[in-house]
Amino acid sequence: MTDHRKGSTMLNIDLYTEITCPWCIIGHHRLDKVLAERFPDLAVAIRQHPVLLLPDAPAEGLYIADLLRSRYGVTDPAAAFARPQAEARASGFDLDLGRQPRTYRTQAAHGLILATAGRDTQHALAVAITDAYFLEGQNISDAEVLADIAARHGFAREEARAIALDPEQHRRVEQEAARSAAAGVRSVPHFVFGGRIAITGGRSEDEIASAIRQAAASPATA
Repeated sequence: MTDHRKGSTMLNIDLYTEITCPWCIIGHHRLDKVLAERFPDLAVAIRQHPVLLLPDAPAEGLYIADLLRSRYGVTDPAAAFARPQAEARASGFDLDLGRQPRTYRTQAAHGLILATAGRDTQHALAVAITDAYFLEGQNISDAEVLADIAARHGFAREEARAIALDPEQHRRVEQEAARSAAAGVRSVPHFVFGGRIAITGGRSEDEIASAIRQAAASPATA
């Protein structure tokens, strides 16, 4: 749980994401930007929930170009990348999807994020891992990489490494992801504001702000 702002009303935001989804890094940055710029006095608690898009990816990962070709028939990755990169620029950050050639299993990363449930650092950790994957081209299935990131967000390094390597924590992630799917989460990012206002996909800053405004106006958000 993350209390980002000080105010008289607490708005719960449930955020369902997959770390390796480009629309999810855009969703993270847009949510934080909208909260900072348009709702500076609104107290929010952001709760992260895992979604697994490639739960059976091999340990060494998959080349994104191969995945796009085999799954979606995309033969020109640069053309597929153009729209999310343009959307990121529109929100003020540089997203070059060519920096990261591979996609990886995300159970270990989600496991660390789940382990921060109830801490103020959960959302910041989720954003940091997602940024490390996309912006720095890091292998976020590697326990050493994850431990380095988590050590900057409230974990002792060895504690984080142990969580990232724990098969039981991986199973917990898979169970939580199954609950997300059973609840109707089919695409990401999926936002639920105040427990009742849901929006999905690559939404604009205005659309995110409108959903926050609508949820914050309801007594059900408390």
